[in-house]
Amino acid sequence: MKLPVNSFKHAIEAGRLQVGLWSILSSHVTVEVIAGAGFDWLVLDTEHAPNELPMVMSQLQAAQGGTAHPVVRIPWNDTVDIKRYLDIGVQTLLIPTIESAEEAKSAVAATRYPPRGVRGYSAAPRASLYGRVKNYPQICEEEICVLLQIETGKGLDNLEAIAAVDGVDGLFIGPGDLSAALGHVGNPKDPEVLGIIDKTIERIRACGKPAGILTPDEALARHYVEQGCLFVAVGSDLGLLARGSEQLAAKFKD
Repeated sequence: MKLPVNSFKHAIEAGRLQVGLWSILSSHVTVEVIAGAGFDWLVLDTEHAPNELPMVMSQLQAAQGGTAHPVVRIPWNDTVDIKRYLDIGVQTLLIPTIESAEEAKSAVAATRYPPRGVRGYSAAPRASLYGRVKNYPQICEEEICVLLQIETGKGLDNLEAIAAVDGVDGLFIGPGDLSAALGHVGNPKDPEVLGIIDKTIERIRACGKPAGILTPDEALARHYVEQGCLFVAVGSDLGLLARGSEQLAAKFKD
């Protein structure tokens, strides 16, 4: 059997825009619904959502057959977490709060088997289709995508060094934490924050790396696409449910 192709990784490598949706509801049912909605990628969030590894595995299964490639945001840059999510078949990891080249190297190393890294070996995980991809350890790296989040002042200071680390496939700007780091917590649309985000996109692109971001604001999302962002999440399942239900209720309450 053949290893599944990481359509998302190859698309951003080729410079093709990938439009995504954030999944916070932590349900295989909602993932099954939104995976077939026409998006290119989904973030299955485990950092700011009540989502755990067995649940994520069910969500990966639910996403099969949909249009959207599942990207898992892990809670932290942790070698053990990375190993466990890779073993259940995650091919693209979004790793939060990367602030230095050393942290970037650690993240990449956790996705590589020795001698190129420190990933622990398992004989027949879901990632190798339960041992049916016989040469999985030799070829898996081709389909593993490492995305690192830049969302602090220190991360901004070290952006070029982070981007230069071999094995980093893309840099993602975290507007929420970045706005907090800049003194504007809860206000990612502050003019200072917006200006720094635009400059950060330029810096990422100048490094030759794909840039990504999240915003539910349609005009802002289109602006970031025009600025050259290649993977843009344009909303979340929670946001769609919350705002959509409020709007429906208001129609009848008014």
